[in-house]
Amino acid sequence: MTKIVVITGAGAGVGRATAEEFAKHGYDVALLARDPDRLSRAAAALQAAHGVRAIAIPTDVADAAAVEAAATRAESELGPIDVWVNVAMATVFSPVSKLTADEVERGTQVTYLGQVHGMMAALSRMRTRNRGTIINIGSALAYRSVPLQAIYCGAKAAIRGFTDSLRSEIIHDKLNIQLTMVDLPAVNTPQFDWAMNKMGVKARPVAPIFEPEVPARAIYFAATHRRRDVWVGLPTVKAILANRVSPGLIDRYLASAGYSGQLTNETLPAHAPANLFAPVPGPYGAHGRFDDQSRRKSWEMFTNRHRMACLTAAGLGLLACGHLLARRLNI
Repeated sequence: MTKIVVITGAGAGVGRATAEEFAKHGYDVALLARDPDRLSRAAAALQAAHGVRAIAIPTDVADAAAVEAAATRAESELGPIDVWVNVAMATVFSPVSKLTADEVERGTQVTYLGQVHGMMAALSRMRTRNRGTIINIGSALAYRSVPLQAIYCGAKAAIRGFTDSLRSEIIHDKLNIQLTMVDLPAVNTPQFDWAMNKMGVKARPVAPIFEPEVPARAIYFAATHRRRDVWVGLPTVKAILANRVSPGLIDRYLASAGYSGQLTNETLPAHAPANLFAPVPGPYGAHGRFDDQSRRKSWEMFTNRHRMACLTAAGLGLLACGHLLARRLNI
């Protein structure tokens, strides 16, 4: 039987690339995002390219009732939801001193509560069938915050906390529901063109940058393999582990590098778009403006997908080294 996936934030960026990845593998797709025109174009493109059913459901994930209604419509038109992927996010490039309470609230509602609403809508349906997969999209910034994105970093850390609580409850209730967190590195998406920005210059992802198809493949992998966490890209692994070793040192490093690494020298237009409170219209897709600087593959994801083979190869390598050393020492 054809499987059904619901993807939030599916109009552009990682969500759009993820919809493409699942459709490529034959999934029928329900696409959730705020901009109805962009969402409808994305659904039509998936149907034309892959012959799957794809429906556009304009939804503000910050609205719990709207997310619940979207889940009901997805099951009514497509069938029981097999996979739910929470991608939708919002950020503001600004020091905390320049943020307003409304901006903090809105960014948290979209990025944190949007995923909570998605988890709850998916869980209520999957519990009755005792099957399903929920994928939450985290970030290296959930473990190692950076300056100028306090709203986003705080929300991603909150998602991790909520996810861990829910995972323990699923285990306690002996449910056959998989809950996975996929943590992303810097990705080339339109967010750097339409996120609210108070810095006076254009924003950029911190290098190295990955194309959105890299996390999309990781998300599909997470949906089809039982993993607690998936860390995408070596920079994510390094950021998470380094913060465990020396967080104070990284605080001081990011006090300077965290600014220059996220900002360009290009002046921000006076009336630059900002999607925090309303969607930005336009022909945005999965990619941002950094294609010439972005990587299309991740070696770390290769080793994650082929974990047993890599562990076996590493073990054999260690055995060979041990044997060679023993021969040299005449043991």
